[in-house]
Amino acid sequence: MHHLIKTLVLLSAMLFSFTAFAADPKNSQRDFQQILDSGELRIGVALFSPWVMRAKDGQLVGSEIDMARRLAADMGIKPEIGLYEWTALIDTLEKGEIDIIISGMGIKPNRALRVNFSRPYGDAGIGLAANTELTKDFKSIDDMKRSSINIGVQTDSVSASVAQRMFSKTNIKTYPTQEGLVDAVLKGELHAMIAANPLPRFVALQHPEKVDMPLVKPLLAFKEGMAINKGDADFLNFINSWVVARTADAWIPSTRRYWLESLEWQEQVK
Repeated sequence: MHHLIKTLVLLSAMLFSFTAFAADPKNSQRDFQQILDSGELRIGVALFSPWVMRAKDGQLVGSEIDMARRLAADMGIKPEIGLYEWTALIDTLEKGEIDIIISGMGIKPNRALRVNFSRPYGDAGIGLAANTELTKDFKSIDDMKRSSINIGVQTDSVSASVAQRMFSKTNIKTYPTQEGLVDAVLKGELHAMIAANPLPRFVALQHPEKVDMPLVKPLLAFKEGMAINKGDADFLNFINSWVVARTADAWIPSTRRYWLESLEWQEQVK
């Protein structure tokens, strides 16, 4: 009898714990209607300039922040933006702590095994910026594929992998920071740098007398999309419709031009 009572008590405790966990909104995925009923859209982002940055006043700014706020406004609810490490975003989504990822995430098959991506709303990729003086006599990209050429990349980056694959005969130099990489190009220590766009574009805009972008297309291109949990067709349909509508009325293109193709926003974060 005593053993039976202990078993029943243990089972009751386990049932209570499971029920409490399931009832906690931070530990359960919400569908589209539940999100609307809650009055808040929980959005996950990660710091990466100029998609997501800290302004002088400590507030988050950037292209993805504008996207998140506009999406929530068009849903008639408030945005609740949470800042996470990039590598934790999908895990956090699956745990139900956020409803959507809006952080310039590249649409890739391995990620699509875990999340549903929206229609792409932007193009991104890996670009190249060259020191104009050192490369003024170059006729094509093949001129950079020589052992006497120095190309810089940031340590342990996708750009480094792209450089090793596409410029295997070139002298590839690595730098621990973006600042060090950019400085080396400006000083003429490198013929070129390879980095995630829009950094090469920004360097060329800031120093047009020293740096240019000789390539029309990126070395590696991919599409960016929003990510939600699997199994919610209504939410995915709304997001896709939103991307189509806000692309057609030029809101998304104009927002991305401001943040990714100009330097007008820099005073906000300096």
